[in-house]
Amino acid sequence: MAVKPLSERPLVVRCGAFGDMVLLTALIRGLHTRFHQPVDVLTSGPWSEPLLSGQPGVGDIFCLRSRKTPYWLAPDQQRAVRRLRLRGVGPTWVCDVNEATSRLLQRAGVDADCIVDVRDHPLLPGEHATEQWRRLAAIQPARWQGTQAPGVVDERPGAELLVGAAQRADLDAWLRRRGIAGSGLLLVQIGNKRTMRRGLRRLAVNHKYWPLEHWAEVLRRLHTDRPQHRIVLLGTGPEFELNEAVATLAAVDRIHNAADDLPIPRLNALLARGEVLITVDSGPAHAAAAVGCPLIVLFGRASTALYRPWGAAGAPVSVLTGTLDGQPSMLGITTAKVIEAWEALAPRLPWRAPERNESREEFRRAP
Repeated sequence: MAVKPLSERPLVVRCGAFGDMVLLTALIRGLHTRFHQPVDVLTSGPWSEPLLSGQPGVGDIFCLRSRKTPYWLAPDQQRAVRRLRLRGVGPTWVCDVNEATSRLLQRAGVDADCIVDVRDHPLLPGEHATEQWRRLAAIQPARWQGTQAPGVVDERPGAELLVGAAQRADLDAWLRRRGIAGSGLLLVQIGNKRTMRRGLRRLAVNHKYWPLEHWAEVLRRLHTDRPQHRIVLLGTGPEFELNEAVATLAAVDRIHNAADDLPIPRLNALLARGEVLITVDSGPAHAAAAVGCPLIVLFGRASTALYRPWGAAGAPVSVLTGTLDGQPSMLGITTAKVIEAWEALAPRLPWRAPERNESREEFRRAP
């Protein structure tokens, strides 16, 4: 029987939505600090690679187009297995409950005793997602138990994304093209992937939907309080029409709909530049916390204890919840409540996140 090649580099397996992958940076950071090695990632989704590529501690990214396609009909799965075999077997953290990725690991020769499986370490009562990942980062796979751990897990809580010089330069050029360079930026995320899945007609049946008239009232208040600022509406291409409808209802100037031109690296740079993000519970909410942008977040049914945005940078986050007919509902959040959160946050702006120096080893607090 052939001896399997070994790898000293940790491997993390996680196929999740945009926000899930932002939260996963807590695990990646913990493993990178502990093993002093780049952390390879097996993942899926068009957002994962542009989100994680170039982040400190991230090594190779093995990206799948689909886990549902049968293996023999999926060149992307076959390519990932070949790369994993060449990489060699190392300590592996499986953060999915889907069996498809487990089968791929088996094909790649990763045995069960090499794996820390999230299913064996469920959430503790009241535990945040990033706390669960940091807890898993300290666990040794069975094959390596009894050996001395290389180091300790990073103790800083929350997710973290760093914005590089190339991203900042791209954002500067983009702001100039849009005619908004040099202005204060107030960011608003109205939609989410569920909102636009079946078009505008399905908005009201989505539990992350907040009435467009409410959003328009918030935009008017932002404009009144910060008349020289620019209000930038975020989103992906399908959300452009939704943003246009809200901007028309608001009927104020200095609103810019950016949903047609925000690839993920630019989005993260914009979030790092913005003075505030007002948003539904969404992937950009987690990215904003991870880059240090102050937040006001509207939650519906999702657990705030588990999924509230939490960034290592320590930016202020105001989480709003409501009820309707005795059940958690975003529709139970009034515009007055959002404006009250804005009034409480506004005097603290602009807030700047900690910045890393060029060595990326030390932090300094911006003045």
